[in-house]
Amino acid sequence: MQTPVRHHEPLTRSAFLLAFDLRKDRLVQHMELGHLLRAAALAELLLQGSLADDGGKAKAVRPPAGLAPASLPAAVWEEISTSPPRSWRRWIRKDHAKAVTLVRDELAADRLIRVERRRVLLFPVERVVPRRPYVSRRLAERVSRAVRGGRPVSRVEPDLRVLAALAAAARIRSVVGDGGPHDGRDRVEQLAQPVEPIATALRKIIDAIKSSSSAG
Repeated sequence: MQTPVRHHEPLTRSAFLLAFDLRKDRLVQHMELGHLLRAAALAELLLQGSLADDGGKAKAVRPPAGLAPASLPAAVWEEISTSPPRSWRRWIRKDHAKAVTLVRDELAADRLIRVERRRVLLFPVERVVPRRPYVSRRLAERVSRAVRGGRPVSRVEPDLRVLAALAAAARIRSVVGDGGPHDGRDRVEQLAQPVEPIATALRKIIDAIKSSSSAG
């Protein structure tokens, strides 16, 4: 039985803050981010015992407590609790673009990011800027250290451990660089154990996206 994990900050919000290129002061990796956010929401629900793995499928177990009604985890729970068990990959892929919008608006309301909108040749253009870049930088440094080692996995904080595993699976560059955690694959697998079916599904989705992009 999973042991509930208490997070200092929701995984979804932390995951969003990892996706900034602070050198260019802008949000990057939109495609990966949407899938990462959905995976993070699923991980929160799995860790608190609201979801369970049923032969590779997400199964609703009991309603979550303490979720903000408009949050991504609350939306994901509503979807899963009213559907038959479906694969983790299915739930990670579903409405991943909307997941970015939902978490973006939440962070903007809390003034952690700023959304700048303008028009270029009559087309709307949106730029997401971190209001506190040091928050993203420090978080990325902590997550990167968790992925690359230095401290035994058993001593990594539970929330940081899961965030690191999911960010590595999504190949978030602020964490793993431009390549991937090739040298630390065994460590990433250890980090991912509490949410293994979700991390595995996310990695396969991102691998497929990368392969498709390379082929194209």
